[in-house]
Amino acid sequence: MDASIRHRRDEASRAAPTWKVGELAARTGLSVRALHYYEEIGLLSPSRRTEAGHRLYAADDVLRLQRIVSLRHLGFTLEEIRACLRDGSGFPARRVVELHAARVRERMRSQQRLLHRLEALAFRLDPAAEEVPAGEFTQAVMEVIEMSERVERYYTPEQLEALERRRRELGEERIRAVEAEWPTLIEGVRAEMEAGTDPADERVQRLAKRWMELVGEFTGGDPGIERSVGNMWRQEENIHGIDTGEMREMMAYVSRATASSNERG
Repeated sequence: MDASIRHRRDEASRAAPTWKVGELAARTGLSVRALHYYEEIGLLSPSRRTEAGHRLYAADDVLRLQRIVSLRHLGFTLEEIRACLRDGSGFPARRVVELHAARVRERMRSQQRLLHRLEALAFRLDPAAEEVPAGEFTQAVMEVIEMSERVERYYTPEQLEALERRRRELGEERIRAVEAEWPTLIEGVRAEMEAGTDPADERVQRLAKRWMELVGEFTGGDPGIERSVGNMWRQEENIHGIDTGEMREMMAYVSRATASSNERG
């Protein structure tokens, strides 16, 4: 490249707007600590530094930050985001923004559904409203609590819709049958685990196979939903009266059995 052209480009680069880490944090709502951490793990490094060594973020850095934030909102882990951005393939900036926009629209729809439930519940709490049977009212309250928790925590709006579709596909009769089967299956896995049975044993293999089949029925084979389910069992202490600590041990046992089965091919 001609030296004069290179010089002009360098001059233009220096004249382009940049932001110090504190300025970028203030403009984006992220913390300085988060930006430092992104640099530490190789996710976002400032393009330039001052002579004193202060970070300077350029427009390209801000665009990359937008992709990181959008992918995080889409449920990607930092490691997955780094893999997506490593060679720039698979997730162009426009596609990431489009996906993020779709996610926001879905969240708005979910929040609208929650709003309708809350308004209906508020109406039932009005002293002037017609009296509702206690059981029906309690069910409505629990429904609102559950919906609030799910919307705000483990499942994305898209996943919630997928789970609802899956529920309709399976039907209430099949759902009740699966719910009735789980306690027996869990007890069988617990017994083998406490007895110290090798995960490669044929009995454990059969239990693990059935375990994974039931999980597949619930998730529809969606890996994102499977991750969300795993996150819920890892982070909650009790789910539907089940001790998640013990359940995590059984899930690890089943995973070892499944891995052993895959190795044998």
